[in-house]
Amino acid sequence: MKKRHGLHLITCVALLLISSSWAHAEKVVIMGSDTLGAKLTVRLAEEFRTKMEQRGVPVAFEISSEGTTTALASVTDGTSDIGMASRAPKKTELTTAQARGVNVRSITVGFDAIAIIVHESNPIDSVTLEELEYIYSGDLSDWSGITASQSGKISAYTRNTASGTYSILQEVALASRDYGEDTLQLAGNEQIASEVASNPLAIGYVGLAYTQTPGLKVIPIDGLHPNEPGYPLGRELRFLIDGNQTLNAMTNDFIGFTLSPEGQAIVEQVNFLPVY
Repeated sequence: MKKRHGLHLITCVALLLISSSWAHAEKVVIMGSDTLGAKLTVRLAEEFRTKMEQRGVPVAFEISSEGTTTALASVTDGTSDIGMASRAPKKTELTTAQARGVNVRSITVGFDAIAIIVHESNPIDSVTLEELEYIYSGDLSDWSGITASQSGKISAYTRNTASGTYSILQEVALASRDYGEDTLQLAGNEQIASEVASNPLAIGYVGLAYTQTPGLKVIPIDGLHPNEPGYPLGRELRFLIDGNQTLNAMTNDFIGFTLSPEGQAIVEQVNFLPVY
């Protein structure tokens, strides 16, 4: 896979500090998925901080969105209070955690679907899982192999290897094959949405919260839209914690807020699906 020229995004750290009184605030450290971290968790943290301020309780959040793999690693080594995951933990990750005395507990905080996006000018109106395999494995490199109405070299944008979204697409659409060498690797959903919106020959994939970028068109898979039953790229969005450790009060309250009607309304507002 190629790194997008001019964009040093593969190794970047999306680190956000949300604080009102940093010196005296209790800090909650959250690490992991860009799908959750870039929009949803930030919104949740901002609203929760405001509620705590109104009670005279300062709180600070440190949110790092480098991919689901870092969620599992940070929970295992104790560097985060909460991990954000857009896929289920792998057996190898759970085994590593258990060997270190960590019991990874998964809390579903919302639902999502990986949407396939193209430029709004692309005449294609659907794609099959098989065609996605051909595109992202490199077997098919020109749009004329899919539709008679479009031609030109396909620019296939993908996430980096730490991403849960990357892993799910590889498992489901690529039948666990490797991504092709010519795919263009970017760090986050927003970067992929931006690149596809500016490139008439592009295709990419993002979480539902990132499909509203002007210039994009979401295309069904095998005729199914992301919000329809049977769509093959649906998934749970999770917070991960160490079940063997007692959560500090602020972390526990933040998770409770996320699962409350108020928190779930925020899940829906950013275009994910609430848990109830």
